[in-house]
Amino acid sequence: MLEIIEMLTIGFVVGLTGALVPGPMLLVTIDGALKKGWKAGPAVVVGHAAIELLICILIVLGLTSLIGEREMTVISIVGGTALFAFGILTIMQARSSSQLVQKADGIVSNSFSAGVLTSVSNPYFWIWWLAAGSALLLRGLEIGLLAAVFFVIGHWMADLGWFTFISASMSRGKQMFSDVVYRKVLVGCGIFLMGFGAWFALG
Repeated sequence: MLEIIEMLTIGFVVGLTGALVPGPMLLVTIDGALKKGWKAGPAVVVGHAAIELLICILIVLGLTSLIGEREMTVISIVGGTALFAFGILTIMQARSSSQLVQKADGIVSNSFSAGVLTSVSNPYFWIWWLAAGSALLLRGLEIGLLAAVFFVIGHWMADLGWFTFISASMSRGKQMFSDVVYRKVLVGCGIFLMGFGAWFALG
């Protein structure tokens, strides 16, 4: 039982250290919170977690032995290009959007899609899961299936807690934004996404 609790704690701490680092998921969470309210954060995490669940299954089945340097280069180029395009779309939406007409209960499924996109298109997501993530997951499996499951649950708890906090904070704060400031924040998110994308694709 102590080993299971240990894996849950490791999953939470490791997940939190990753969540706290600014990246594409943070930017789309802010963007979604400004448009749709606090529900955007959990929706982004659910999309992210859906991809992680698939990755965990594939790791158990031996994915780490199939991904080499050439495959990671392809992931970086394709993923970086996708993030760059996502940044452009965010800027285009900012130009035509108005804070006054946005509804807090907007189409949350868009945030789910954003969670999926920013996960599969982020090369560092794959690098982490194919290196540290897979090692920790397999360590949990050595203890038992339940330990591995609790490692993943701890990881998701960290993501859900942090990004829900971010989206709730931004959702409350948006009432203080003018339309001009609101659009500038969205444009800033779009520019940073484009920067991430270019860095991944050309790095």
